[in-house]
Amino acid sequence: MVSGVRQAARQVVDPLRDFLRAEASGGLVLAVATVAALVWANSPVGESYFSWWGRELTVGQGSAALTKDLRHWVNDGLMVVFFFVVGLEIKRELVVGELRDPRAAALPAIAAVGGVLLPAGLFLAVTAGTPGVGGWGIPMATDIAFAVGILALLGSRVPAGAKLLLLSVAIVDDIIAITVIALAYTDSVSALWLAAAAGGLLAVTLMRRLGVASIWPYAVVGVGVWLATLESGVHATVAGVALGLLTPADRVRGRPVLDQLEHRLHPVSAFVIIPLFALANAGVAFGGGALAAAAGDRLAWGVALGLIVGKTLGIAGTALLAQRLRVGVLPAGVDAGHLWGVAAIAGVGFTVSLFISDLAYDDAVLTDTAKFGVFAGSLVSGLLGWAILRARHRRIRQQRSGPAAS
Repeated sequence: MVSGVRQAARQVVDPLRDFLRAEASGGLVLAVATVAALVWANSPVGESYFSWWGRELTVGQGSAALTKDLRHWVNDGLMVVFFFVVGLEIKRELVVGELRDPRAAALPAIAAVGGVLLPAGLFLAVTAGTPGVGGWGIPMATDIAFAVGILALLGSRVPAGAKLLLLSVAIVDDIIAITVIALAYTDSVSALWLAAAAGGLLAVTLMRRLGVASIWPYAVVGVGVWLATLESGVHATVAGVALGLLTPADRVRGRPVLDQLEHRLHPVSAFVIIPLFALANAGVAFGGGALAAAAGDRLAWGVALGLIVGKTLGIAGTALLAQRLRVGVLPAGVDAGHLWGVAAIAGVGFTVSLFISDLAYDDAVLTDTAKFGVFAGSLVSGLLGWAILRARHRRIRQQRSGPAAS
C-alpha cells in the first residue's frame, strides 16, 4: 500500500521536477537567443537579419506547394511543437496534477483569470483611440521558461509551493491565451478546411479507442491536422494544443504515451524551437529614433503597464480575494509576500506576447512598438518579482533568527 502511494506520488512529482528543470535551463538558452537577435538586428550587418528571416521557402510542388518566409515557417510550423508540449502539460495537470483537485485548482485558476483580464483592461484604457488597440491580447501571456528560470536563480530561497503556484497560474494563463489566439486573432475561417481538421482530430480519438500505441500513425494524422488548421484560417498552433489535449495520460498497452512524448519533445521545444523563435522574432532595430518613438507611444506603454501592473495586481489581488472568500487556498509554505513575488514574475510574457504581437498587427511599425513594450514590461516584471521574493526570504530568515540576529 505504502509503495503504491510512493509510486503514484513519483508519477506526479518526477515529471514536474524534470519539467521545471528543463524550463529553467531553457530560459537561459532563450535569453542568449534573444540577445543574439537584438545584437544581430542592431549590428552593422543588421539588414541581413531582416533579409534572412524574410527569405521564402517552398515545401511541396504544384497545387500542393506551401510557400512562407523563414520567420513564418518558425511561427506557423515549428511553434506547433511548442504548443503541442504545452497541450501535453495542460493534460497532465488536469488529469494527475494540481489542476485535478478542484479546491487546489480554484485559486490559481481564479488568479490566472485576474491576470489576463486586468492587463487587457489596462492595455485598452491606455491605447483607446489608437491604431494599436487591437493588440489587447499581448500583455495576457506568461512565459513559463523565463519565469521558472528566474525562480531557479533564487533556488531554495523560494518554497516549492511558490514554484507550483507559478506553474499552475501559467498553465491556466496558456489555456486562456490559446483561446484568445483562436478566437480573436483569426481573420477569416474556411468551414471546409476546419471540418477537415476536426475530422483529423476525430481520427486521433478513434485510433486511441482502438488502442493504437505506436506514435508514428498519430504523427502522420497530426501533420494533416496542422495543414488543415493552417489552411482554415485558425492559427495552426491551435492544432498543436488540441493534439496535446487528446494524448492519453494513462498507459496505452503498457506504454506511458504522454510521458514518452513529453520526455522526447520538451527538450527539443525548450532548447531548439523556442530559441529559434526568439532569434527569428526578437530582433528589433533600436536605431533611427525607433527606441525614442516607442518610449513615447501609448502602444508600448499599454503593453508594459499591462505586464507589470496588470499581471501583478490581477494575479495577487484575485488570489487574495479568493483566499478571503474561502474558495481557494495557497500552497503550503506560500504566504502573501511570496504571492506578490510570483504575480510580478508572471508579468514576464516574452514568448507568447511576441507571438501575439505578430498576429495582432500587419503594420511592422506597430509590431516593433509592441515588442518594445514586451521587452520593457518583461524585464521590469522579472526584476520586480526577483526583488520581492528575495526580500521576503531575507525577512523570514531574520524572523527565525530572532532579536539576536540584529
